[in-house]
Amino acid sequence: MLSTPPHGRGPTPDSGVDWGEHSTWIWQGLAVHWRHLPPAAAGPGCRSGERGSVVLLHGFGAASGHWRRNAAALAAAGWRVYALDLIGFGASDQPGPHRRRRLDNRLWARQVQAFVAEVVGHPAVLVGHSLGGLVALTCASLFPGWVDAVVAAPLPDPALLLGPGAWPPRRRPWRRRLRRWGVIVLCRLLPLELLVPLLAHSPLLALGIQSAYTTPVIGDRELHRLIAQPARRPGAVRSLRAMSIAMALRPHGATAPTLLRRLQRPLLLIWGHGDQLVPIQVAEQIRRLRPDLALVDLEHCGHCPHDEASEPFNATLLDWLAAAPTASGRGRAVIWAQQPGPIPKP
Repeated sequence: MLSTPPHGRGPTPDSGVDWGEHSTWIWQGLAVHWRHLPPAAAGPGCRSGERGSVVLLHGFGAASGHWRRNAAALAAAGWRVYALDLIGFGASDQPGPHRRRRLDNRLWARQVQAFVAEVVGHPAVLVGHSLGGLVALTCASLFPGWVDAVVAAPLPDPALLLGPGAWPPRRRPWRRRLRRWGVIVLCRLLPLELLVPLLAHSPLLALGIQSAYTTPVIGDRELHRLIAQPARRPGAVRSLRAMSIAMALRPHGATAPTLLRRLQRPLLLIWGHGDQLVPIQVAEQIRRLRPDLALVDLEHCGHCPHDEASEPFNATLLDWLAAAPTASGRGRAVIWAQQPGPIPKP
């Protein structure tokens, strides 16, 4: 179910976090905010829109506006660009804990698959930042028929730090129940009702945002607003609690190591060399699981390479998309570089 907001604004690639044409899509009774930018041009010999569709997935605490420096470049290269706010984030609904709706990467993957099927209408390339990268990987692993390729920048998951074969043996039922109740009690005891508003209305938020960048961004009011506004909404606390519980209780099959082994689509990792939140060493662990993947290490940026180093990020992404096969193709591009460069065709 689709609806268009009253402002009916058309594509505005120069409007920062407000880029694109905004709409609302209803999924499982929840309102999902999404935006769209049609292809402005195509490459030589190509008609507009022939390159396909890209769905941009934001990271934790962010929203679709965080792709403010990437959407126009993709559209100018002939790609139809979509972005949505994952459930619990941005301007989408913020539900609380629910027995039948666990707010983890599997639910977000189902949300993305339904969006691609109902809104995009055909398989798409998924490009995710941080948590969005994990969601893109999950969606491609669970619903490969709807995904042409995956780009994660970067790919976070605590399970990647355990190393191959380090996952603990399957617990007995009573231990699983004990762990579940322990996580739920701990998350409910956390004073999030005090912590979240305090963080959202204090200078601590600016410091938290800065930790994801290597260059100064404390004066970037647009970026601050993008992060602060959703955190100040009435449902932010209950939604954060639901995410904390669900992500902590994920089964082994929903973690990145298992999903990487299942993945049958081309995968590109883009990592900020100065990332302090998810260090570049995690990428090397991922390479041990998937030696065939494409990995680019971007200098002079941190956890948000798409925003902090948008020009090399966009160039790397577009070069790889031009070389990588679609879901119906064969082979993958492979690269390890300190700086983005031409990626050999497979």
